[in-house]
Amino acid sequence: MSNALLGLLALLVTLGPLIFVHEGGHFIAAKAVGIQVLRFSLGFGRPLLAWRRGETEYWISWIPLGGYVKMAGLEDEGVTGSLEGGKASVPIDPARAFDRKPVWKRMIVVLAGVTANVLLAFVVYTGLAAILGAPRLAVTQVDSVRTAALPPGAAALGTLRMGDRITAINGDTVRTWDEIVDQLVTGPTELQISVVGRPAPIDVHLPVDSVARARVVQALVPLVPARIGFVLPGQPAARAGLRPGDLVVRIDRDTIRSWNDMLHKIWYAAARPLHLVVLRDGRLEDLTVTPDSAIETDSASPRPHNYGIIGANQDPPITRSRIGFGRAVVVGADQTITQAAAVVVSVKKLVFREASIKEVGGPILIAKMSGQAARLGIEVLLGFVAFFSISLAVLNLLPIPVLDGGQVVFLIAEAVRRKPLSLELRMRLMQIGFVVIVGLMLLGIANDILRDLPR
Repeated sequence: MSNALLGLLALLVTLGPLIFVHEGGHFIAAKAVGIQVLRFSLGFGRPLLAWRRGETEYWISWIPLGGYVKMAGLEDEGVTGSLEGGKASVPIDPARAFDRKPVWKRMIVVLAGVTANVLLAFVVYTGLAAILGAPRLAVTQVDSVRTAALPPGAAALGTLRMGDRITAINGDTVRTWDEIVDQLVTGPTELQISVVGRPAPIDVHLPVDSVARARVVQALVPLVPARIGFVLPGQPAARAGLRPGDLVVRIDRDTIRSWNDMLHKIWYAAARPLHLVVLRDGRLEDLTVTPDSAIETDSASPRPHNYGIIGANQDPPITRSRIGFGRAVVVGADQTITQAAAVVVSVKKLVFREASIKEVGGPILIAKMSGQAARLGIEVLLGFVAFFSISLAVLNLLPIPVLDGGQVVFLIAEAVRRKPLSLELRMRLMQIGFVVIVGLMLLGIANDILRDLPR
């Protein structure tokens, strides 16, 4: 199957369910609080398929870049005009209009879409953990130790060197990095850590405070091979020809022993060509990659202020351990929260100009990423769907009129003023919001095209 066709199919598999779930959240919530739903549409424009059941029209429309739920009381506020297919043919019941309901009920309806997207991600992550097991990092070797972060009782951990393999803690064998972390976070304060090649274990006295223990975990960096996982389309790694599964063994004249090794080489080579040697299918390949420049604003980060990035994620050695459903729920919630926080940080960097607007992507980028995830297997594709669902939820909460976040602002203003904003003002703000969204979409498409142009 061609890359373009696979990308298109994967995009439909990814985007279609997410739109359905998001709009389904609005639909169910509106019905639950007694608001009349005139139309439920997947896509914009005129209908490709249409039918009516009860008082609601159901459409599958020609432009598959979103969807909408048209409710009584909002049918005259749409700034997208013909994009939403015009007025519904269903008789309107004014008593069940959106604006006739209390603010708290309308807030439930507005937030139901993003809630549904977050719940979808949680269900996917929980399902993967329950069926396949919880993901564990299958290494126990140490890459490096940030000795300055260690409390006095754990200073002996600073004697660990790159490649040291931890085999047991307090006599209990450890086979994954997660087991090491569990002992450091929840184990007894007195630990004896056995390391290959050392005649005696390392004695560590940990503080009782959980925050201090977390700092010990952060101070230990696991040795993860420099194997390429996801390659972002149009980024330096993709332009250089790096592929998922490539193992970076040398950069310039230096041997690369770990992902951390590779990162440091890239960080300090912004806009400077690097000669890479990678192991691919048993053969050594020579590549040249020129990292893009990025700005680090976190003073606690190990990266320099102006650092290099190539747009590739790692492919760490992962094993899965069977767990019960209760534990799977905890794993699912943890992954959902972690990914949501990562999306929020990315959006924050864009808003405060800590990241380049060149990173904004459009449908072409999403299609390529979906296709790459599909090639890596159903587990990766489902993980991508969950992550993209969270991204859709976070972006929809931006306070831009026409997005859910903009509607939340309108409702908060109404609650504070004890009366709604005027229809004229709402329409004007919605028009501005529509222009902003269209501008962002055009920016994303332009970036998608520019990424594929030779440099």
